[in-house]
Amino acid sequence: MAVRQALGRGLQLGRALLLRFTAKPGPTYGWGRPERPGPAAGWGRGERPGQAAGPGAEARRLGLGLPGRYRFFRQSVAGLAARLQRQFVGRPRGGAGPCGRAVFLAFGLGLGLIEEKQAEGRRAASACEEIQAVFTQKNKLLPDPLDARRRQGFRLEEYLIGKSIGKGCSAAVYEATMPVLSQNQPVAGSIGLLPGRGPDIVPREEERAPLAPAFPLAIKMMWNISAGSSSEAIFSTMIQELVPASRVALAGEYGAVAHRRSNGGPKQLAAHPNVIRVFRAFTSSVPLLPGALLDYPDVLPPRLHPEGLGHGRTLFLVMKNYSCTLRQYLRGNSPSPRLATVMTLQLLEGVAHLVQQGVAHRDLKSDNVLVEPDADGCPWLVITDFGCCLADERIGLQLPFTSWYVDRGGNGCLMAPEVSTACPGPRAVIDYSKADAWAVGALAYEIFGLPNPFYGQGRAHLESRSYQEAQLPALPESVPLEARQLVRSLLQRDASKRPSARVAANVLHLSLWGERTLALKDLKPDKMIGWLLQQSAATLLANRLAEKNCVETKMKMLFLANLEYEALSQAALLLCSWRAAL
Repeated sequence: MAVRQALGRGLQLGRALLLRFTAKPGPTYGWGRPERPGPAAGWGRGERPGQAAGPGAEARRLGLGLPGRYRFFRQSVAGLAARLQRQFVGRPRGGAGPCGRAVFLAFGLGLGLIEEKQAEGRRAASACEEIQAVFTQKNKLLPDPLDARRRQGFRLEEYLIGKSIGKGCSAAVYEATMPVLSQNQPVAGSIGLLPGRGPDIVPREEERAPLAPAFPLAIKMMWNISAGSSSEAIFSTMIQELVPASRVALAGEYGAVAHRRSNGGPKQLAAHPNVIRVFRAFTSSVPLLPGALLDYPDVLPPRLHPEGLGHGRTLFLVMKNYSCTLRQYLRGNSPSPRLATVMTLQLLEGVAHLVQQGVAHRDLKSDNVLVEPDADGCPWLVITDFGCCLADERIGLQLPFTSWYVDRGGNGCLMAPEVSTACPGPRAVIDYSKADAWAVGALAYEIFGLPNPFYGQGRAHLESRSYQEAQLPALPESVPLEARQLVRSLLQRDASKRPSARVAANVLHLSLWGERTLALKDLKPDKMIGWLLQQSAATLLANRLAEKNCVETKMKMLFLANLEYEALSQAALLLCSWRAAL
């Protein structure tokens, strides 16, 4: 049926071409060009100079010209037709011969096939948009544990603070809770059963964890050495930390943040399951927290430590308390190749969301990724620590690099080649649209159980400024082919050859869930859409039965909620090319 339709459309277009370009020309003057009309001749209404009456005009009057979407062909076919007439018929006096008619018919048939291909693409794109709309509504985020207490949580005195759970180069993190929250609003914590899941398997006594963790929240206390002690100065200096903050988080002391953002400046990042969410942000006096005098005495204010250099007031961020960082998780666990692929996919989903929002993290490393196991022990990854991010409404992901004083981000070891090799200049610009995706490729080595090649020293150590792709160590053969090829593609030095985070995420989605569909040698858009509809139905059913606690079900919902036909097609082409190269 498709071939018959293409042939019919080709005959129609071929006839239109034949009528359009075989009109008898008027008298010529030099080089075979039609004579220009004199002043008295004039042009009829809707006619153009050099447009002769005849069969071509009749074709235009009957609407047999090429459709508007073939504007490019309409502009270029005129010259092609003239050349074909001269080649097959000779002088353009009189109609085209049988050979010329055959050429025009073949050309029209080609356009008919192109149109059929375009129609398939339009149907597939429309189906993707409909599926995306359904899963965008279904893909709900975890509830804000402080959502019912919108007017509370903006003072440090409202929290009970426990032990230290982490320390970086610019902040310390403590476990925390609100007294009423810990009693009446249990939140899924770092260990134990998630809410809504019954105790199908009761752990042994030494493994048992409380159902409602004592400290479901975490408070991040920034170190204030140079921002001053006023809330406005602290806000201006540490504004990047507030990029993943919700609107409610800024409704207290920072009620004017939304107005400032609307007038340009830092972006407000939309919520995403693989990106940290800040529930509350406020300034307060620096307290003497457990371990402060041992862990970070130099950044304390002089009233707490005589030799301290810090100011007396700083910024506090309240977020969910996660089990551990990715580095800590990998020290005690060796994920299987499939699980490691799912973990890498989660990082790519988070980065794709950042790029779509016009934000570059610029400090991706295993210490800045938090982990929360689901009920089955499968880790859920969340990108955190946005202190080095690029989130400027005015420039997006294109950073003007006018001097060496411009901040290019943190963690120089995992800085993409286009960033680490950039040289400042009056018109120099660093494009960060694929820089975080490169960092995910480097982190994939750690997730798949190998040392990160861009850390350490010695011959095995690589530098992003100078490494060659042939020097990249090979991943184990147990790692799926698609994952191995993708990691190498993400680590290509030339950013233009590197897949985007969205395309890379789709590659792993198709590899994990669409193996049978992609095994077809002739993968057509209709087959792809059929598979997507099957996945949609199965995912909706699994989501209802599993109560959103399964990591793989969540990842499928993210895939369908971010479905774009163009990015999906690029991912399918990459997979097919890799498999064909075997």
